Amino acid sequence: MVPTSSETYDVAVAGAGIFGLAVARAAIEAGLTTVVLEKSGVGAGSSGGVLGALMPHMPARWNPKKEFQFQALMCLEDRVRRLEADTGLSCGYHRCGRILPLTTTDKLEHHLERAEESKLRWHPRETGFSYEVEPAGSRSDWLDADAAPHGIVYETLAARVSPRLYLAALAAFVHRHGEIVTGVEVTGHDEGSSRVLLAGGKTPVRARRLVIAGGHAAFDLIAALTGERIGRGEKGQALLLEGRGLENRPAIYCDGLYVVPHDDGTVAVGSTSDKVFKDNTPSPQRSRELLARATAFCPLLSGRAVLSDWAGIRPRCHKRDPLVGPLPGFQNVFTATGGYKISFGIAHLVAEALVADMTGKSAEHPLPETFRPEHHFGVNRLDADR
Repeated sequence: MVPTSSETYDVAVAGAGIFGLAVARAAIEAGLTTVVLEKSGVGAGSSGGVLGALMPHMPARWNPKKEFQFQALMCLEDRVRRLEADTGLSCGYHRCGRILPLTTTDKLEHHLERAEESKLRWHPRETGFSYEVEPAGSRSDWLDADAAPHGIVYETLAARVSPRLYLAALAAFVHRHGEIVTGVEVTGHDEGSSRVLLAGGKTPVRARRLVIAGGHAAFDLIAALTGERIGRGEKGQALLLEGRGLENRPAIYCDGLYVVPHDDGTVAVGSTSDKVFKDNTPSPQRSRELLARATAFCPLLSGRAVLSDWAGIRPRCHKRDPLVGPLPGFQNVFTATGGYKISFGIAHLVAEALVADMTGKSAEHPLPETFRPEHHFGVNRLDADR
């Protein structure tokens, strides 16, 4: 139900996915009164998946986006442990590391170069994180040796989290210190009266600032407010398998798929990426494909029960990088969306930087320029799409 209080919140966040809840947490920690407005429920969109892979960009062709993600993965464990201490809830976080098979001599040579560059970019002496090429046959009890005839990369920066547990902990934090309202759809913000407008004639919520963070649906609202459509949805599908005894294994990235063991004795496999789709329901055919591909390079998954399958529509900006900051033409309407496949790894720093922007402060980790609205707007106007 809509809040009946006459209170004017400092911040209203539209969307209770990973970006929305992370922004709400950062706003609350900055001392701002905060309400989250959600059409369905916590994690109802693509954030409510099962994979939880927190994987770094390769240490090659370094740029501000890769540096930002590196810093985000470096400090995420601290943010998670603080959240767990505050809520008493586990987020299923573990620095698990990652294996990548080397299938050709070209890939071997390429990753030897990346291993050298990691010494410059990842600062292994200070951080302890390594990116090493190991010989063929390494870790063959987990990755089939035939899948890596020229060796493997084993890097230790990669981590994983349980998406649903992390969202539950963030939601518990927001419930404790702010408010989450479900069953309401945000349609706009009247800056003159500080009212967040809601669909269906529901009573507006009073808030000085609005942050649009509703996943791929955010692109519709942003288009309605600015006249530009700067992103789209892409469907992803994943599986959850029984994985007892595999909890402490590293993640594997092979054949375009991740295999990610979790603390609760499950293993997540995914994900697909479909630009053309009919709905957000799992395809049985795609599930069969995922299982066959994963067991081909990871035989320990063979014969394990499929516990569930999942599909969701992930938000992807036309210019690839996330969109974070004030909407053109508005002083108090902001957005944080388009995280696509890296949302869980960067959401905390995106949120902290956005809240710093809103409050006129300097962020410890400034956003890359390619995340800023100026990078995204001005080239994809709706009338050009028609």
